[in-house]
Amino acid sequence: MLVNNERKRGFMNSPNQQDEPGGRVARRQRRNREALVKAACAVMTEKGIDAATMLEIAELADVGAGTVYNYFKSKDELAIAVLEEMMHELALQIEEATVDVGDPAEVYAFGIRTVLETATTDLSWKQMMYRSEVIADALFRRMGPFAIRDLRNAMSAGRFPTREPELVWRLTSHAIVGVSLAITTGQLALAHKDDIVEQLLCLTGAGIDVATAIAGRPRPAAAKQRSMTAARSK
Repeated sequence: MLVNNERKRGFMNSPNQQDEPGGRVARRQRRNREALVKAACAVMTEKGIDAATMLEIAELADVGAGTVYNYFKSKDELAIAVLEEMMHELALQIEEATVDVGDPAEVYAFGIRTVLETATTDLSWKQMMYRSEVIADALFRRMGPFAIRDLRNAMSAGRFPTREPELVWRLTSHAIVGVSLAITTGQLALAHKDDIVEQLLCLTGAGIDVATAIAGRPRPAAAKQRSMTAARSK
């Protein structure tokens, strides 16, 4: 449980958190950017990326219409920023859901399954899949500190034989986006997601039997829901 305890202690200090630069101008710029991303998320979620306009995003963020372009060159670039924030939030949700899971290999498996399901069911992700190469890079960068940490934990515990966690995550992030694009365009059935997760786990060097066993374990969220249902029925 040493690895798990380390994750608990580090939970509030996520792998990619850094001290924010100071100064009044820097703080104002940071607030403006955060407000624009938040507003864009709200507008794009409601209307879709194509129907959303930079003007209404600026108005909702309470900044001048021209100010948007000081931070983002295009609506497409702003949509990518929104998706990156969603990726970071998803990484935090995965971390919270698995904080009591003792097997780091299971933590990693839960993470890639959750990302795959989100990428193929969340409208914001699906709308950006046409920019698959950009999304794959964003996924590698934004969720990488979490995934690579979990891979290293699994390596330390003797669960995965890989010696190159960064390479494994790069291959995995690009593969997730690739198969997600195939699913969202109807070239691959979502019913194959269990097989996909197993094959992605094999990128760690784990054999197919080990990958199948890890992928087949109950997920933390499902286990919690069953416990709550059982408690209410008593």
